[in-house]
Amino acid sequence: MPDRAPQPVDRQLPTDEARDLISLVRDIAQREIAPSAAEEEDTGRFPREVFTLLSDSGLLGLPYDAEFGGGEQPYEVYLQVLEELAAARLTVGLGVSVHTLASYALATYGTKEQQTEHLPAMLGGGLLGAYCLSEPASGSDAASLRTKAVRDGDDWVITGTKAWITHGGIADFCTVMARTGEDGPRGITAFLVPGDAEGLSAAVPEKKMGLKGSPTAQVHLDGVRVPDARRIGDEGQGFAIALSALDSGRLGIAACAIGVAQAALDEAVSYAAERRQFGKPIADFQGLRFMLADMATQIEAGRALYLTAARLRDAGLPFAKQAAMAKLHCTDTAMRVTTDAVQILGGYGYTADFPAERYMREAKVLQIVEGTNQIQRMVIARHLAGPEER
Repeated sequence: MPDRAPQPVDRQLPTDEARDLISLVRDIAQREIAPSAAEEEDTGRFPREVFTLLSDSGLLGLPYDAEFGGGEQPYEVYLQVLEELAAARLTVGLGVSVHTLASYALATYGTKEQQTEHLPAMLGGGLLGAYCLSEPASGSDAASLRTKAVRDGDDWVITGTKAWITHGGIADFCTVMARTGEDGPRGITAFLVPGDAEGLSAAVPEKKMGLKGSPTAQVHLDGVRVPDARRIGDEGQGFAIALSALDSGRLGIAACAIGVAQAALDEAVSYAAERRQFGKPIADFQGLRFMLADMATQIEAGRALYLTAARLRDAGLPFAKQAAMAKLHCTDTAMRVTTDAVQILGGYGYTADFPAERYMREAKVLQIVEGTNQIQRMVIARHLAGPEER
């Protein structure tokens, strides 16, 4: 029987440095991440040592300035790194994406003094970040958040609860959006809060259907005091900062989704080449071959879509619509492809002996995080037809 094992993705990369970077990531993924992924996801273990390795290897600050410890890589390259990591284990790929999201506000809107003081440790000092926007009563409607920050001399005192926070309880720093003024989006300000700040605590992590190795928890701020020097941007600018961060973050989720989908396709191809029924590999049956062809086509289309958005971003052009399209298409693709992978494996696909069922459980959350896919459709429609009448 010919060798039909899946081959690494043939990537179109802009530089030799980028090709070397992908080779490094693949080596780390194969040696340090993939071998223990299934067991650690089953037991809910967060691989902090992997993130330390990624930090030491310069992989936690790839899209940010080298001046502050970043890798100064274009998003076109950074997102393909995320895809490789997510294919090995979504907890890692998503974790890097969230860390990048948490670093965005300071890296983009912080003063030079703030960046010089904090960014080197955030990007290459082994720290891990959390992005604190959502709340129990304000998820999709983030502008209605209730967490308050009250000015007290040269400090701010922050009180409230954030919800669905990736790395909640283990993050070394949190980018927190809090209300400092009027109701609505204009009254929100961004703050950089240390993970060990007095009054900061986390609830017991949520029990999730997938992504069990990545802690998701409520974060409580009970009179947390931070100096005004840790305010990011102007007072009232926080919501604009949050939306800008999410445009880039959605591309991270899109790349992670394609990574999971690619892993599921690879598993399906390998199984179909080995599994024999009626005297031949099931990969020789036309119905199944067409499923594999559709899966591969959807993945390639998703990869092209997120890379198009990334290249717009790298060129300094508007990309919010394309980011929403990429997040929508890529995460829906991950759900379809992982479901089909389970089907191709048949009964084995429904067991934990093979990773297909884990991929399917993990794909679901990607349709929800950083703006549900219903929200993405709203964003796209506003770009096409303008805002809704009120």
